[in-house]
Amino acid sequence: MPTTGTTSTRITVIGGGVVGLMAAYYAAPLAASVTVLERSRVGDPATASYALTRSVRQDYVDPQYARLAAEARRLWLELQRRSGHRLLVDCGCLNLGSVAVTPDLAASYGARSYAVMAELGLSCEALARPALEARYPQFAADAGWLDVDAGYADVPVVTQVLTTALRARGVRVAEGAQIQSVRRDAGSWQVTTADGIVESDAVIVAAGLGTNGVLDLLPGCDLRFPLSPDRPIQSKYFIPRPEQRAQFTEQVLPVFAYLDVGIYGHPIVADRTPGVKIGFYHPPDVTPAPSPVGSVEDFVAYCMPALRDAEVVDVAAASGVDTCSYDLVADDDFILGAVPGADRLYAGVGWRGTGYKFAPWAGLVLAQLALRQHTDYDIARFRPSRFAPGEAA
Repeated sequence: MPTTGTTSTRITVIGGGVVGLMAAYYAAPLAASVTVLERSRVGDPATASYALTRSVRQDYVDPQYARLAAEARRLWLELQRRSGHRLLVDCGCLNLGSVAVTPDLAASYGARSYAVMAELGLSCEALARPALEARYPQFAADAGWLDVDAGYADVPVVTQVLTTALRARGVRVAEGAQIQSVRRDAGSWQVTTADGIVESDAVIVAAGLGTNGVLDLLPGCDLRFPLSPDRPIQSKYFIPRPEQRAQFTEQVLPVFAYLDVGIYGHPIVADRTPGVKIGFYHPPDVTPAPSPVGSVEDFVAYCMPALRDAEVVDVAAASGVDTCSYDLVADDDFILGAVPGADRLYAGVGWRGTGYKFAPWAGLVLAQLALRQHTDYDIARFRPSRFAPGEAA
């Protein structure tokens, strides 16, 4: 997308989560005006886009998602360079495998995603038990597959960088905006809130689980997306004894996962988190494997024994930050593109719990669509029209 030149396009973004903010960030230099309407407030701990850390990785078993994750990482690093702030902490992402937990290691998510990454030429390593024990003695496992160019995003810093950049680029961000109507009149869009009407040439809807509520306001629109809410079953901090703490910091511990049994985790982040964050959640794109792990405590007992006697607290209680809410799609693919029957209205939703890492890419796509009605990327797979009445049949 060119970074010079302007258009006469006025853009309204409905939704001030990370994807909406990214769309505004990319659109602002080229648009006549950009307005973001957020029904809550940017950075609200209760919203889906906010947390303290979010995984940024490329280890997908679907090659298209792995490629897009790599492109999103490139955009993250570009934003990081421009901002002068550390947005990504590259500690790597380690997928684990233990015969005692899932005997068929060759069929594990880690082995399969490693094969995809290797085929795509992404930086990755396979670690047998001796190498795994030598490099990461925090784990008791038989195999590990490392996504080298991975880690986590420092979400509070990302939020601050984006809000500062949007202010500098002249973007108006209206918080507490309750949308009352969305209609097209005389060739432009009019979005009405309690504070008045915002008029624009293109509308981007990045409202998460509120997206269908926006579609409800479109006269004559009978499209609704098959979205459903979800969240982790558990999300806890394991706070090691003071003499053990150095083993679990971001300097030596990677982001880790055992997705076959629903486990993901982050290292201790200095001045940010009190302990090792471990969550229990079965992603929709991973078939759960029969195993003895039914909780984060079970995972620690099998795979991180050094944390067995750690103090355990709920993430929400310890940090005041919600434990994530996900917007799932019935067919488990993103929804991204033009809303059929609504001229120059575009939607991005259905990030399935993995969207934060894709945010700069999704935002760039939405900005390109709003400004020039096409994008540099192949997004046919994600087209909103696949859910239009009659298309599925």
